[in-house]
Amino acid sequence: MFAQAVIGAAALMAGVAEAQVTATGTMGTTNPPAPTMGTPINQTSYSRLLSLNAIDDFCLFGPPTYGDTIGDTEGEQVAWCVQPRNDARVIPDGTFTSVHFVKTPLYWQIQGMGDLTKLNILANDEGGELDPHGATGLGNPVGGNVTTNATGQDVNYEEWMNYMSYNQFCLRICISENSTYSAAEECQHTLDEMGCQWVMPGDYTDNSFTECDGDSAYPPGLYPETNGSTSTFQQRYTGTYTNANGQQGLWTQGQTVTPQTAYSTPATSNCMTYTSIGNGIASLAAAGGNSTRTAAASASASTSGSASGSASATGSASRSGASAASAASGAGSSAARSGASAAAGAASASGSSSSSGALSGFSGVNYGPAVAGAFSMVAVLAGAGAFLL
Repeated sequence: MFAQAVIGAAALMAGVAEAQVTATGTMGTTNPPAPTMGTPINQTSYSRLLSLNAIDDFCLFGPPTYGDTIGDTEGEQVAWCVQPRNDARVIPDGTFTSVHFVKTPLYWQIQGMGDLTKLNILANDEGGELDPHGATGLGNPVGGNVTTNATGQDVNYEEWMNYMSYNQFCLRICISENSTYSAAEECQHTLDEMGCQWVMPGDYTDNSFTECDGDSAYPPGLYPETNGSTSTFQQRYTGTYTNANGQQGLWTQGQTVTPQTAYSTPATSNCMTYTSIGNGIASLAAAGGNSTRTAAASASASTSGSASGSASATGSASRSGASAASAASGAGSSAARSGASAAAGAASASGSSSSSGALSGFSGVNYGPAVAGAFSMVAVLAGAGAFLL
């Protein structure tokens, strides 16, 4: 496994980050023209603009009303944000029991645990995946967009993925690409049944809040081999089709054996630890987030903690209701491409833990990269159509 990690890491490092892949087009009819902090609180909003800027300044998708599963309403999800921003609904304090934010050269990612029924997700709903593609190509949700301020300005990015369930979430926004892996590969959107920890490996420790720098992970489903090649896992689908003669046939796509883990969990450094995150809006927390309210944001609450992580940093940090990391104005939907920082390889050789929470994935024997290396791609589509999940 160590040799595989070294070879794969070299491949990532050989292709330094060359581009920012920004989105084209407008923000969408349900969204403000640009990401904006301090917008009125509206718990019936249909805004679909997410931002990911800091551990206490991020948004997630959730159902507009309580009662339907995410899988049945992927195209209708709406934005829920920790801070009042983007004309979106506001996540009440106390929702999260853990949040882990990592900034890498190729993507920014945030994941964690909590009571996400406060975001209208049904209790025990294992959830689904939201992404900019969808069955119609219009996105899940339709008109959904994302921004980060990774460059120092708000930028609307093209590739992202957000897994949501009743107790776990993960969001990755791909901010760059290199000569080895594209943004579309790092934000692979066709593995919706594999779960957060398989698709977006990282720290999923509960009762913990951290913000770190990190190495970029290998794209989901890719397993570097010792000979320098790469094996690709494909999620399995089966179904029937009817040919021109009216006869039914069976189509199969993907592998019958599923590796339990991602290839590796990337290393992190410069980690800061916090006791909690929030916005300090007491009235919203008391209401549980499910009522319509219009008010200015309160920034009275703050949290503190000591720095920790693989960099063994020391010091202290605090997070108040209004994030210092957020910019009120941004670049919106720029189509420009510009240079970015060099990508570091994913140097960790240890496997991630088995998937749970958002779309709980396979939990059987870990066949790992050895089995993945023997996989062959089977794609007898025969009228099944393209799978744009």
